[in-house]
Amino acid sequence: MSITRLADLSDAVACPLVVLKVGSALLVGKDGTPRREWLASLAADIAAVRARGQRVIVVSSGAIALGAARLDIGKGGRGNLADAQAAAAVGQIALAGLWANALQVEGLEAAQLLVTLDDLEERRRYLNAAATFGRLLAAGAVPVVNENDSVATEEIRFGDNDRLAARVAQAADANAVILLSDVDGLLDRDPADPKARLVPIINEIGPELRSAAANTSNSEVGTGGMVSKLEAADIAQRAGIALAIVNGEHQAPVSRAISNDTGSLFLPLRNEDAKRSWLGGRLQLSGTLTVDEGCVVALRDGASLLATGIIEAEGTFQRGDVVAVRDGLGQIAKGLVEYSSEECEQIMGRKTSEQSKLLGYVPRSAVIHRDHLVLL
Repeated sequence: MSITRLADLSDAVACPLVVLKVGSALLVGKDGTPRREWLASLAADIAAVRARGQRVIVVSSGAIALGAARLDIGKGGRGNLADAQAAAAVGQIALAGLWANALQVEGLEAAQLLVTLDDLEERRRYLNAAATFGRLLAAGAVPVVNENDSVATEEIRFGDNDRLAARVAQAADANAVILLSDVDGLLDRDPADPKARLVPIINEIGPELRSAAANTSNSEVGTGGMVSKLEAADIAQRAGIALAIVNGEHQAPVSRAISNDTGSLFLPLRNEDAKRSWLGGRLQLSGTLTVDEGCVVALRDGASLLATGIIEAEGTFQRGDVVAVRDGLGQIAKGLVEYSSEECEQIMGRKTSEQSKLLGYVPRSAVIHRDHLVLL
């Protein structure tokens, strides 16, 4: 049974495992104090989900906002990286306590997981995270995940928990992601336009919707706007996971949104195998290979990426790294490269018969094999 409407998110057969993302602005007031009554209603929602036979993973923001208030750091702790890291170090303890207490009232046990971008980008660590999720869920716990902002730098950050939620859903093999937002869902145009209407079901994200998302402002205490939610939807859809954006500002927001059928649901586009799903969701890329038009056609027909079709190599990468593949307009694929950046520069545009002399060894069958390539 597949997920085709919001009501299916409460069906234990269609959706046995759901990832629920909670933003800072919902969990923490503008004064830096937790919204305990609201959190209690959400915990009751989670308990209801569990009572239906579904499992839940929570991805929760809020550590920086909570820590900034306790340390009296200005700008909500986001004035600079050092402030954010210090605020997060204090706030993570407070955030874990909030969730543990709220869930214990409902007879549920919380488990804290702090992750960085590398934990879900590097293949072995990704698999370790997946195993941890599986064991915690089997034991009956509710994993509460947050980015480890106390050690993450700008270069190794997700930057928002929307994309983190989608990657966690991939790792845990979830069926759906629910992003709690400050709006009812995705609108079909600029929210300032009085003709703007909620889009209830989205199969594929077109340029019009991306434009509308770009005009939606971010909250004062969070980092994710509607653009980041579309990026999360891209990751989820590729992995065969449904993603919903619903209004989280009300009490018991999950049950309210589902019972009222109010929100935007992104339907899965495909269900790739585990490795391709991981590749397609990669956010950290080591370089870029630009290819010609003939190569683009061949790739879309299922071919591997050959050196003859490459016209430019950018970045510094080694064999086994994940790189982007682009044409003249933008990124079209991601894949595991078989050569270093230096070797790619040597052989790009060259036929196989010429590559042995340039490399000093028999060339491999492809720069990126089709089994290690994901089209976007």
